[in-house]
Amino acid sequence: MEKFRRIRVLFSDHLGLARGKYQPINSALGEAKFCMSLYGLTYDKQLLPVPGSGLLDGLPDVVAKYKEENIRPSWETNTGIVIPDLEFKGEPLSHCGRNALKKTIAQFEAIGLTPYIGIELEAYVFEKNGDENWVPYNTPGAYVYGTGAKVDPAGLIDKVWQQAEACGIELESFNSEFDSPQFELTLKYGKALEAVDQIFLFKIMAKEIFEKNGYLLSFMPKPLSKNGGSGMHINFSFNSKKGKNEIFDKSTNDGLSDIAKKSISGLIHHHEGMSALVAPTVNSYRRLMPASLSGYWANWGYDHRGVTTRIPDDRGQNSRIEFRMPDCSSNPYTAVATVLQAAKLGIENDYKLPDAETLDCLESQSTDRHVPDNLALALEALINDKTLCQALGQELVDNHIAIKNQEWQDFVSHTTDWEFDQYLEYI
Repeated sequence: MEKFRRIRVLFSDHLGLARGKYQPINSALGEAKFCMSLYGLTYDKQLLPVPGSGLLDGLPDVVAKYKEENIRPSWETNTGIVIPDLEFKGEPLSHCGRNALKKTIAQFEAIGLTPYIGIELEAYVFEKNGDENWVPYNTPGAYVYGTGAKVDPAGLIDKVWQQAEACGIELESFNSEFDSPQFELTLKYGKALEAVDQIFLFKIMAKEIFEKNGYLLSFMPKPLSKNGGSGMHINFSFNSKKGKNEIFDKSTNDGLSDIAKKSISGLIHHHEGMSALVAPTVNSYRRLMPASLSGYWANWGYDHRGVTTRIPDDRGQNSRIEFRMPDCSSNPYTAVATVLQAAKLGIENDYKLPDAETLDCLESQSTDRHVPDNLALALEALINDKTLCQALGQELVDNHIAIKNQEWQDFVSHTTDWEFDQYLEYI
């Protein structure tokens, strides 16, 4: 504590944006207060009277509580950072994604399972041109699975890596993606809450480091029309109380346990309903398209990147399930809670598990079920998936649906540049 002059209290709101306050170390009392209205805000700062906003209830406070032992080094000089627990009237805030994840973890632990999570992040890098507009980062020598100066001539990733190490965020790998200037960054696998906390902080840190160096790191699902999209693949497994990976079963032909297959059945069953929570923006559905290798189809397969639920070849303690639909526009806590709840519903219910996908998913696939084609249809699918809504928490879902309905209405009432260019002179 002595090495810090201030504390930065940070948490993820319903949009996945980092909200917080700085507190001087000598006056930090283990809590900070925030107006509930932030849960009624859209990206363009409209304040809506949606469930959970408190707008029609006098705009009460949310209390962010933290313990001194959870304060950790940050990437800012003389600054400690802490992720608090959000409470309202002494109870966990019901529409907080992190609280939903904590509830989900507790439910798994009650049946003897501890969820472990590993997340793969994809992002594009932009720089300013002579007109001060954001354009793709100039990486003329870039290629997929590239490393070093060819793919990152300004050494931006090195700066992020070094800072991550300094503040205890452990990266597992980094490489350039198929389309430049896109990168994939994977963080270390770990217990669910700790792993998602790391992802939340890493995204903030990386974006701020890029900004200080004059660049923009964007986790937008589909920022460039002609390039591939950016996802947030969620890998998960469950350990028993004895530390055994319960996704693996050496007695089966494919090495997958009954828990694994039931989890997959839950992801397939709730495929459409999950989309609005794990791919929650208008832009998300530019990425989720047929033949996009992104998580479009309601299918699963062995080491198959064309499916939504992929089973990597690793077996034993490294066995895991990879869910490829989510993107980084989601609140990472809500997204992981959603995936785990769908898996849990599969464990609890007798859902039918279809055969593993064997077709290419480029020209043909064995299912006609897929994610809804836009955000409005995704929200409708979520409303209709009452089992998933109840499992995740109706208060959180109601807040999410109301905010995102407004986002959709704002979109459809806006004339795009494409429409202007396409029709102006002809109609």
